[in-house]
Amino acid sequence: MAVVHPTDMQRLDSRPSVDIAGTAWPVYKLEALFAGVVVCLTLALITGSAQAAILGAAVVAALRWVVGSARR
Repeated sequence: MAVVHPTDMQRLDSRPSVDIAGTAWPVYKLEALFAGVVVCLTLALITGSAQAAILGAAVVAALRWVVGSARR
């Protein structure tokens, strides 16, 4: 009988990643978070509206995240 141990298998991932607290984060996720923060702060300064800033930041971050995860 064959037994598979998922913890013994090495994962081959060609995407660049950054090690944060022992967890490998793909770079596109960090780029999405950074873009969201930048857009949020920029829109908050320009419009003065927290609602517009958060909505715009969420759209930008989500789009970057989806595009990054779709590229394989």
